[in-house]
Amino acid sequence: MSGIDVGEELGARAAQARALALLRIRSRALAVAILPAAVAVVLFAADAQGHLAGPVWDAVRWTVLGVAVVVLLVTVLVAVSVARARPAMSPTVPVPEEGAPDLYRLVRDLADRLDVPAPSAVALTPDCDSWLEDRTHRALRRGPGAPAEDADTAPVLVIGSPFLWWMRVAELRAVLAPVVAGTGPSAHPDIAAARRFVRGLDAAIADAAASGRGPVRGAPLAFAGWVARLLLRACRGHAAEMERCVAAAASMRAQTVDYGLRIAAQEQVGLAYAGWDRLLTRVALPAWRMGRWPSRLDAGVVSALTELSRRDRLADGFALRLGERPACDLLEEPGVADEAASLLAARLFHGGPAESGPGWAPVDWQQYPDEVVDRKWRSEAARLHRVLDTLGVPRASAADPAVPTLARVMEHLSGAGGPGGPGEALAAGIGAAVAREEAEAPVHGGGQGQGGQVQGAAGGGPADDPLDLWGPGPLPLFPLQPPRTGTELLADHVGAMVCCAAVDTAGAAPGLDWLDGPALLVGGERRADLAAPVLSLVEDGDPDPLLSWLAEVGVRSDKPVRLV
Repeated sequence: MSGIDVGEELGARAAQARALALLRIRSRALAVAILPAAVAVVLFAADAQGHLAGPVWDAVRWTVLGVAVVVLLVTVLVAVSVARARPAMSPTVPVPEEGAPDLYRLVRDLADRLDVPAPSAVALTPDCDSWLEDRTHRALRRGPGAPAEDADTAPVLVIGSPFLWWMRVAELRAVLAPVVAGTGPSAHPDIAAARRFVRGLDAAIADAAASGRGPVRGAPLAFAGWVARLLLRACRGHAAEMERCVAAAASMRAQTVDYGLRIAAQEQVGLAYAGWDRLLTRVALPAWRMGRWPSRLDAGVVSALTELSRRDRLADGFALRLGERPACDLLEEPGVADEAASLLAARLFHGGPAESGPGWAPVDWQQYPDEVVDRKWRSEAARLHRVLDTLGVPRASAADPAVPTLARVMEHLSGAGGPGGPGEALAAGIGAAVAREEAEAPVHGGGQGQGGQVQGAAGGGPADDPLDLWGPGPLPLFPLQPPRTGTELLADHVGAMVCCAAVDTAGAAPGLDWLDGPALLVGGERRADLAAPVLSLVEDGDPDPLLSWLAEVGVRSDKPVRLV
């Protein structure tokens, strides 16, 4: 037996030992629950045989019986609550086999080479991660996109959608090898039972914490959640160690498949994560805040990473891989999958609705500069002038004193900058205006579905009534950025006003930088040196750096600017 086989065997045995420890905790809890009933049976049996007679023992017998009945009722309540609680399921985009036969073929071939059961289905997640997810709970089998009854014994393989667009086919297979290898331990009955036990406890705790129930129903569920929390606290160490051993065993088994390529593929995982994070925070987030959602985020990550390869010497040579077959070719309709994953990403990271509608429309990359960047600048510039009006700041002197100008902003901020000056009052006013507008915006709560289902060439669009499995928690589930401070907001708004003035008076244009988001193009080239002069004006009240920048670009601060 090779060293790899020995390591895998040891990891599997350790995982099974931890699973048995978890099941013993379940058995002990059940034993404690039936102990009063067992004592009551012994006492009544003794009475039937003429032992332990007398009024004292009669009182003891009936008292123990009453306690046993109460404990059994409570046990049934907790057991039913745990059994009926719906486990959490990751929001994903289901990929049916007819929509990606080549991808399913790759996964099954990988499972055959690893000698493990093949996953029951494949789904996409808008994140740089991949995992196996058990969806055998009966509550997860209802509704469109749920796994079929005869194909749900194995877990679902969830693949990060950025991987499909950035990685090549061979790299994707190498990255998925240790994930698919995990279906082997998942099929072990003890490990599967232990996982169901832990997931049931976790689901019961979440169910008990959900609000909106009256005291009649809420009190029993709260008690069941308290018991589940006690049991889960006892299980936590064993469960974590079991999953660590399962992962170790799967990793050892996967070393027999594309081990050399896995090292290079892991470098691509890190690169994909960096590009995806920049794309979401710098490019997608400004669009989401404008009520638009980029419909080709995964295609955009390729452009972002290609740009990163061009700028970063550490990434030299990565762009040469683009001549190989991309993993997204394994999908019949990559554009449909990209659009569904992009909409799901907007819902997860920003809290947008699950379908397009008024104020929430898709935007492609060609339209992004005009429909996102220009609108963002002019909306923020308009808000800046509205707050100045509220503060009673007079319009800058011009032929028409009613038109908004950059000079008005600069004169106000350079009047007495620094702490306590007009910059601080203006920042507070903008922060309040932004908070007020966000509070008045429509709330997109749960129940909106999961962003649709990827369909193959046979046709079809998103699922008509996708199952909502996100639970009662607020959206977004994973906010990308913390709330911005007043100074940050003020700097953004002043910068937007400068960009509007540059577009209207100096022939500049809005643009898109794949790594930094909205960009100002002057003469077709991006100007990335605006932030420092703006901060000097906002934080120190010093207009000279910005005046020099305006003179260099040819911007007229006294000319009117078009607002939305």
